[in-house]
Amino acid sequence: MIKSTIRVLGSALILSLPVLAVEAAVPAAEAAKLGKELTPVGANKAASGDIPAWTGGLLQPPAGYTKGGKLVDPFTDEKPLFVIDSSNYKQYADHISDGQQAMFEKYPDSYRMPVYPTHRTAAYSDSIYQETARNATATKLVDGGNGLENYVQGTPFPIPSNGLEVIWNHIVRYRGGSVERTIGQVTPQENGAYTLVRFQEEFTFRDKLTDYNPDEDDNVLFYFKQDVLSPARLAGNVLLVHETLDQVKEPRKAWIYNAGSRKVRRAPAIAYDSPGTASDGMRTSDNFDLYNGAPDRYEWKLVGKQEMYIPYNSYKLKSGQLKYDDIVQPGHINQDVTRYELHRVWKVEATLKDGMRHVYAKRVFYIDEDSWQAAVIDHYDGRGLLWRVAEGHGVMYYNATVPWYGLEVLYDLTSGRYLALGLDNEEEGSFVFGGERSSRDYSTSALRRSGRR
Repeated sequence: MIKSTIRVLGSALILSLPVLAVEAAVPAAEAAKLGKELTPVGANKAASGDIPAWTGGLLQPPAGYTKGGKLVDPFTDEKPLFVIDSSNYKQYADHISDGQQAMFEKYPDSYRMPVYPTHRTAAYSDSIYQETARNATATKLVDGGNGLENYVQGTPFPIPSNGLEVIWNHIVRYRGGSVERTIGQVTPQENGAYTLVRFQEEFTFRDKLTDYNPDEDDNVLFYFKQDVLSPARLAGNVLLVHETLDQVKEPRKAWIYNAGSRKVRRAPAIAYDSPGTASDGMRTSDNFDLYNGAPDRYEWKLVGKQEMYIPYNSYKLKSGQLKYDDIVQPGHINQDVTRYELHRVWKVEATLKDGMRHVYAKRVFYIDEDSWQAAVIDHYDGRGLLWRVAEGHGVMYYNATVPWYGLEVLYDLTSGRYLALGLDNEEEGSFVFGGERSSRDYSTSALRRSGRR
């Protein structure tokens, strides 16, 4: 079989991957590497330099954790190995993104990255590993890469051959099956002043619905409901989304319940670059979860794999020991309470297709190899200039065997403002994994009931 070498940047590992048609699955001989030289989801298992070997991830809660309580930091006694700041960031240019470098330049006195020892904590359940092994030889891209065939859950492409497969791994990655959370969002002014917007959100992926029928619901990915709890001027508004796998074949279905008019209306524009809920124009709909939705407007180029300092094991932000004012500061969140580690990431460049429209003409993704979760994304405007920088401060939810974001941050280099989503240090703090739901819980009737309660 013809082989091609993927070019890598900086201190990246050189990988040789088969040249496959966009719709092809991985041969059985390649898939057999999963769980051996590769982790069960396709990451390099062995140690390399300052990156240790993956030994199974963080599966047990640390001492002091109580069921239903705040996450306890398993690395609370660790100190930074060093700090990257405006005086030395150019020494680490091969390990940070252009957007992160721009943050050092824009905020030379306050933006910094405390770098800690690397811990490969990401882990999934055995059932997800089993599904991923099946996906490796069965799941295919269809409809020009806009949908998946023979996929239920897990990582669809653990041994990816192109950028689109890497992005699909992020889009559909496992996030607990059924989740309910209460979180806060802020969009501070340049001086740091902010109003907290509180959401109650529900996600339920299709295979966790009690009435899921694979024969009828093969294009369903998940259902999502977002209730605005505060401030008073927004409270009672509800967003309902039926997310589809192939959004070109069957666009995402969305409805909004307006508390003022007490009416439900279709919201076909909740996609791509439409404004995000209560975001003050600081994010697009597809900035949620750092990136979501149909990938059809971009050309996707797999650049390669490299080592990079990314937010990781950000338990300080989830500890409940910080007030929001300890986190939210002018220009960017308080970097003294962040944690960065050296990890291997997949680098993917997304360039807007000719004839397509989006406020972001280009995006550069850095996706963690262990969780398939985007860690950093640089966003460029139509002039080719850096505009926004997204960072996902991830944690391993060891109480549910789910790697996910603790806090999503999107920095606007032009306005000097930013958006932070996922705050739950004070009265929020509610992440509940599990629970049975049916498609009826995500009907327009349920939407009305939710808005009126």
